[in-house]
Amino acid sequence: MAGKDRILVLGPTGAIGRHIVWASLKAGNPTYVLVRDTPPTVNKPRLVTAANPETREELLQNFQNSGVFLIQGDMNDHQSLVNAIKQVDIVICSFGRLLIEDQVKIIAAIKEAGNVKRFFPSEFGLDVDRHDAVEPVREVFEEKAKIRRVIEAEGVPYTYLCCHAFTGYFLRNLAQIDITVPPRDKIYIQGDGNVKGAYVTEADVGTFTIEAANDPNALNKAVHLRLPANYLTLNQIVSMWEKKIGKTLEKIYVPEEEVLKQIKGMLQSSFPNNYLLALYHSQQIRGDAVYEIDPARDVEASEAYPYVKYSTVDEYLDQFV
Repeated sequence: MAGKDRILVLGPTGAIGRHIVWASLKAGNPTYVLVRDTPPTVNKPRLVTAANPETREELLQNFQNSGVFLIQGDMNDHQSLVNAIKQVDIVICSFGRLLIEDQVKIIAAIKEAGNVKRFFPSEFGLDVDRHDAVEPVREVFEEKAKIRRVIEAEGVPYTYLCCHAFTGYFLRNLAQIDITVPPRDKIYIQGDGNVKGAYVTEADVGTFTIEAANDPNALNKAVHLRLPANYLTLNQIVSMWEKKIGKTLEKIYVPEEEVLKQIKGMLQSSFPNNYLLALYHSQQIRGDAVYEIDPARDVEASEAYPYVKYSTVDEYLDQFV
């Protein structure tokens, strides 16, 4: 019996990449990561740091100790990228928003290597072919959609992973700005709070990504993570939180026109707040997690992988009580 596919993770120390690496190891896939000699200096927003406290150096050492193969290379060094890709079967990219367009370099290397069974581009958000988001996130989604079109035009086998809202960015603060834990007195809710959103822990994103990587039925399809226990309105989540802390929060409902004014009034220097507000608006007001599945091009993860035990919103919030 043939062994499991070898998986290369690009961006392995990021908020999602680290969990994909661990999930790949746990699933028994030989796991490789591409590591730069001189990593760039990145000033991470406070919310990101709170959700991912482990440093890059600690992660890489833990990866190596656990049996991950570290390959020295650089996305901007075409030959090193080709050499790394030739050693694996599946390539999973988890680059951040500033490197989305650079994935054309990965696609070119995949084409030259000629051995890749599947490429997962850096998506890990809402379905970029089904959204009504506003700037500044619209530009990022459009860049991701362009990468999809390049992949398809080049005939590269793919899977798109649409996981919607990370708990570390949407739930640990209940979609509030400038805090890193759920509020206990007052909460601002975009719109009427009755639009369903899809929430998932970063660790579970890793698990479902590897499930899809090992699933031949996910070839050339988008896999959607809208897990039943986590497909909730913000009002439902706030009610859940209130029961846990035994207290009723003051709720301030912010109409869409006011939310749009807030987003527009924030300068680029206001990142990540302007970006987060636009993401919250996409899910909580525009309903970008609410749509019908097309079996010809989509896979609903909860139906395809019903045996996966995932963390529920209810369980996630317990840590903050």
